[in-house]
Amino acid sequence: MSEPVIADKKPSVLELEPGTYHWCSCGRSSKQPFCDGSHKGTDFIPMTVVIKAKEKKAFCNCKKTGTPPWCDGTHKNL
Repeated sequence: MSEPVIADKKPSVLELEPGTYHWCSCGRSSKQPFCDGSHKGTDFIPMTVVIKAKEKKAFCNCKKTGTPPWCDGTHKNL
């Protein structure tokens, strides 16, 4: 598997409404942290995230987290 592109060295902290979201795992999406289909032709697939209640979440943008799709602070060491 190839390496993801580092989209940003800080997370996207968003307040989300209930629903289904697709986190970009390749780092190529222009709609970070969500997938726009830019992974097509790569080894990457987006991660589906289901939010059941309105809440604030920190999505990883460096794509190196150990807890995808959530930020775990890994970006601080890049």
